[in-house]
Amino acid sequence: MDRQQRRLRLERHGLLSRKLKPKLRVFTSRKVFRSLLIGLALIAIIPPIYFHFRLRRFHQMAAYRTALDSQADCIEIDVSRSSDGVLFSLHDRDLQRITGNNNSKVSHLSSKEIKELDAVHQLKLEHHDLTVPTVEDALKLISGSVRRVILDAKVGFPLDEKEFAKDLLSIVENTGCKNCLVWAKSDSFSRDVMKLSSDVMVGYIVMIDPSTGTGMKLLRMRGAAVVGVYHPLIDEKLMKILHGRNKKVYAWTVDDEDSMKKMLFERVDAIVTSNPSLLQRLMQDVRTQCLEEGFSLST
Repeated sequence: MDRQQRRLRLERHGLLSRKLKPKLRVFTSRKVFRSLLIGLALIAIIPPIYFHFRLRRFHQMAAYRTALDSQADCIEIDVSRSSDGVLFSLHDRDLQRITGNNNSKVSHLSSKEIKELDAVHQLKLEHHDLTVPTVEDALKLISGSVRRVILDAKVGFPLDEKEFAKDLLSIVENTGCKNCLVWAKSDSFSRDVMKLSSDVMVGYIVMIDPSTGTGMKLLRMRGAAVVGVYHPLIDEKLMKILHGRNKKVYAWTVDDEDSMKKMLFERVDAIVTSNPSLLQRLMQDVRTQCLEEGFSLST
């Protein structure tokens, strides 16, 4: 996701171009404010607000407890598969920080090797709650306390995708996670999940295509209920297209106030953020302003 931010900075300086550029809106008029209010009410009352872990913390048990303490309605779990088929809540970049090796990948290590690295990491930091959990352990901890759990599958080898999908669905079933959503940047993985199970909600990702510098095709997976969209690509037209096909739009990863306001205005169905306290504070501020302006949240 950081790569997406760098690409956008290059675009702003004219070094890259892309077809899909969201229109920025200024929240000035009373009409626009009312629209923002409606969007705020919808996202505040109905959809969840997502707590998304990035580089600030590893996917550890302590981090998940922090997420629960933040009162986020949903938590996203990065899912990677070890070389011997164990699913860990661990991103490659987090593994690289633990090992100090920028080439480390979860799929290259066995579960035993990952646990040994985890033990060394614990000793270095002298902390008792920094365990890197398996996906099953993470789900047991959080799934009963939030409205939605996003399982973001980090596919390593394409040939392993079907086995990866089977393993993940087995864990979802064994933990009884009825509120799990599975998505991945690999469309073939998401399709495998849909073929294997009709009971689990599935989504796909829309971002800037690295090969073309343009936004990816919006409608490309009929059975998917959710589309996770890189937030600068979201505008009124995109929302109309996806909602017209009964797909929910989850904006990722929205960490600054201006972008949060824009996502509320566009009436996205959920916001993925690594700064839930800022989003919650912003929504409360707008609620207060609404009441001061004489608007009612019930209308």
